[in-house]
Amino acid sequence: MSNRGGPTGGRGGGGRGRGRANLGGPARGSAPSPAYAPAPAPPAHTERPAVATPSAAPTTAPVASSSSSSAALLASEMDKKLTLAAVALPPSSDKAVRFPARPQFGTVGKRIQVRANHFLVDIAERDLHHYDVSIIPEVASKKTNRDIINQLVKMYAESHMGKRMPAYDGMKSIYTAGSLPFTSKEFMVKLPEREGRAGPATKRKDREFKVSIKLANKPDLYQLQQFLLRKHHETPQETIQVLDVVLRAAPSLKYCVVGRSFFDPDLGRKGELGSGLEYWRGFYQSLRPTQFGVSLNIDISARAFYEPILVTEFVKKHFGYNDLSRGLSDRDCLKLKKNLKGVKVTLSSGGGRSYRITGVTLQPLSKLTFTLEDNQTKLFVVQYYHEKYGINLTQVALPALQSGNDSRPVYLPMEVLCLIVPGQRYTRRLSENQVTNMLRATCQRPMERESNIQQMVKRNNYNGERLVNNEFGMKVNEQMALVDARVLPSPMLKYHQSMDTPKMGAWNMINKKMVNGANIDFWAFVNFSKLRPDFNDYFLNDLINMCGSKGIVFNPEPLVPVQSAHPSKIERVLRDIHKQSVQRLNEMGQSSKHLQLLIIILPDVKGSYGPIKTICETELGIVSQCCNPKQAQKLNKQYLENLSLKINVKVGGRNTVLNDAILRRIPLVSDRPTIIIGADVTHPQAGEDSSPSIAAVVASMDWPEVSKYRGILSAQNHRQEIIQDLYKQTHDEKRGLVHSGMIRELFIAFRRSTGQKPHRIIFYRDGVSEGQFSQVLLYEMDAIRKACASLEEGYLPPVTFIVVQKRHHTRLFPVDRNTDRSGNIQPGTVVDTKICHPTEFDFYLNSHAGIQGTSRPTHYHVLFDENKFTADQLQTLTNNLCYTYARCTRSVSIVPPAYYAHLAAFRARYYIEGDNSDGASVGRGSGGSAAQNQVLPDVHEFVKDVIGDSISEENSGAVASAPTRTQTPAAYSPPPASSSSAPVASSLSSGMEQKLTLETTMAPVAPASSKAVRFQERPDCERGKVERYIWEQRPPITSWCRLLTETSTITM
Repeated sequence: MSNRGGPTGGRGGGGRGRGRANLGGPARGSAPSPAYAPAPAPPAHTERPAVATPSAAPTTAPVASSSSSSAALLASEMDKKLTLAAVALPPSSDKAVRFPARPQFGTVGKRIQVRANHFLVDIAERDLHHYDVSIIPEVASKKTNRDIINQLVKMYAESHMGKRMPAYDGMKSIYTAGSLPFTSKEFMVKLPEREGRAGPATKRKDREFKVSIKLANKPDLYQLQQFLLRKHHETPQETIQVLDVVLRAAPSLKYCVVGRSFFDPDLGRKGELGSGLEYWRGFYQSLRPTQFGVSLNIDISARAFYEPILVTEFVKKHFGYNDLSRGLSDRDCLKLKKNLKGVKVTLSSGGGRSYRITGVTLQPLSKLTFTLEDNQTKLFVVQYYHEKYGINLTQVALPALQSGNDSRPVYLPMEVLCLIVPGQRYTRRLSENQVTNMLRATCQRPMERESNIQQMVKRNNYNGERLVNNEFGMKVNEQMALVDARVLPSPMLKYHQSMDTPKMGAWNMINKKMVNGANIDFWAFVNFSKLRPDFNDYFLNDLINMCGSKGIVFNPEPLVPVQSAHPSKIERVLRDIHKQSVQRLNEMGQSSKHLQLLIIILPDVKGSYGPIKTICETELGIVSQCCNPKQAQKLNKQYLENLSLKINVKVGGRNTVLNDAILRRIPLVSDRPTIIIGADVTHPQAGEDSSPSIAAVVASMDWPEVSKYRGILSAQNHRQEIIQDLYKQTHDEKRGLVHSGMIRELFIAFRRSTGQKPHRIIFYRDGVSEGQFSQVLLYEMDAIRKACASLEEGYLPPVTFIVVQKRHHTRLFPVDRNTDRSGNIQPGTVVDTKICHPTEFDFYLNSHAGIQGTSRPTHYHVLFDENKFTADQLQTLTNNLCYTYARCTRSVSIVPPAYYAHLAAFRARYYIEGDNSDGASVGRGSGGSAAQNQVLPDVHEFVKDVIGDSISEENSGAVASAPTRTQTPAAYSPPPASSSSAPVASSLSSGMEQKLTLETTMAPVAPASSKAVRFQERPDCERGKVERYIWEQRPPITSWCRLLTETSTITM
């Protein structure tokens, strides 16, 4: 999810074309593309118009070794269903993957109009030509490349280029509106001396380049016209690429280019972010084909840049030091190297020459020496600057900046007017304070943002550019698109003996109880903050009373004494609490029970949350609720109510459910057992090459309510977006072919929890760029199919695969007074017309109420739909699910399954990186191998079903049962001494040969006897057989079957 990428969300510039361009708003491609493990190739087939019975596919390798017919059936199904043909016309390429056509437009809801930051582009007929460009010697800088091509045009436009004005993408392609007088030609270009972008003049010798221009192909505007008229089904990417490069040509020369965005101090007021950084304002720009024509998406954006200050001033700001006379510690030097590596600086004594920092020395300047060019004479750096430049260095305790390579380093003293070159963007993760400063400075209400966008379009004056208007015949409408929209009604929510219908995306729990309040029998409390000791009693008293008023049955007595502790002793205190709780439960005769909840007041200083969660969830098996001391000390009722919501779901309760779910009135969900899945991949922060990407998949476990989710995590290759462990096959010497994977495990858990196998799958996939739609769909759908076939021969439940995109730049603005309190469009506003895809099934949904700034709608794009959702059915389902997020009494901006998947992946990054984790999920980049050495710690069995933290590693062993539904008794009564729950084997690896005492509890149908069911497990009952047994049982399934899986050894 995405980091899930920067705010630009797209690939800049262009490329060699030929359909490779990724044009669009949300994270539709980023440069460079990640390296992928090869996806399974789809069955070979010939594209043809859709018919009632598609031809059979070639046979593929069997999924289950026991049945070749299952393999043939799977191959046939994959062939039929991944063709995705919904209309009569075939695609122009037999390589195209056809996504579902829009079934129809939605009709449900109140009709309104909104404005979108899309601007219609009129295009005149032109004879487009694409030429490959080669520059020798090669230059990495796009700006230098543009200087070379501009110089070429000045020199040869009249004499050799037929007076054509080309559009250049800065890399390997130029485009013209008409042919050049040659098909292939070489030019010699001299790049003269030029002034630097800022600061003192940067002198350069004339450099000579050989530029080769060769005709590549001729993009066709007719194909784009036919596509917009819905007569052609393959997006003419290269034609759109040409037009996009033309519109980006002028801004690319004037501004700092970052992806698809442009920044410059002239584009708006800049300001400090702290620690030596500042923000620049700018705009995002992308050309897209839409229902109302070719649209230019323009949005306001901001980006962090290094302040153009002396390096010594940067050090003072970054570390908060006023005096540098004592130098820097080794740790500070390493931090400084990490933050300045790759940054350009200039020296006042070096004639304005710039240097790129490659490192920071650990030695102070006073001890630093280097070897002269004779490779014999060693000289102190301090002595060199005195003799060469007449400079007496005084801050010799500081380290030196290093440029060049390790074999021939260049040492740069910080104090010699070592100035950071302006216009260098900061690519690392911002601190919390910097993010706060950025939001405070750039957050804009809808009216202000809309006005700024309009002003930016006028400022850019696209129609006044000769290249745009005269050469390529393009005209940009300077008025925002007026779009038809609808406001979907809010769903009715079911509470304990009451109902509520949210208004403007929010509701409250005044005089309401959770629909299923949990029983908290065994809990503990620890305070790591500096709050006064008597605060603990006040806080716990108010929290327990609040939980009780909301329907949670909360034992007023903690299992172990309440305590306060020093933040330096966090790990020891947590282990002591765990040890004491185990001892106390043994004394009470409750050895089969465990500590249900640990309430923690965090330390006043940040940085402890990650370590606390890691220890509790991966080592001790403690479900924890952390509280911010600044908020907790206020004893605010709203805060305590929010805590009660989180606590209830963490210990197995349910806060609210959709009333339509209770009444079985949700189309294509309530009629048949349906599993709703959310998936996301989070990537390490930029510049971090040692951490893996983490995939998270969550799935609903409580059909028909669809409000409880179970999650699984898996670490995978660095910056790999495709989820690798959805389905896996391994070969075991004793067991043969072993099937495993995230989907398979979740399906078995669903079967055990509901007594039904999923008859329908709805898959919300977060963080996929448009350029990866086909690859992700083919690979992950293939994995889902194989996982299903491995569970049962011929088992192929219909799937709807929906990509969820949040990082895009489409904004919707109200036309009249139909707004929420923040001035944003109302919750439930949905758009599936005009600015959406010309033929495919997508829509924008603003499901939440704005709080500050301008609301960003979520973009949903259906890539695969065997369930045949109508537009109204899918839009209403998605909007209603946004009201079931368990942690607050507000609708959320992204559908909860995808939201939970993001939270789970984010939590797992704490396990690897601590509090330095980054939750972004759409980052792109080349893969690295170092990340594969890091192992994602196993999550303890007791913590696996915590909602939002519902995380169990793919290799963690047994599948934990979903939390038992609890009813709210009138008052608390302590549990009996002898537990009615079956003991769970403490060592899963030895569980196969144990004699298990399993007692039935409430299930779809209870056994005839209320006594314990005892049986001897066969020594050869391996996990695969247990899974198969559970899967093949026809409902109802009694709880002893469920407990059997909990205590059996299975390697997933």
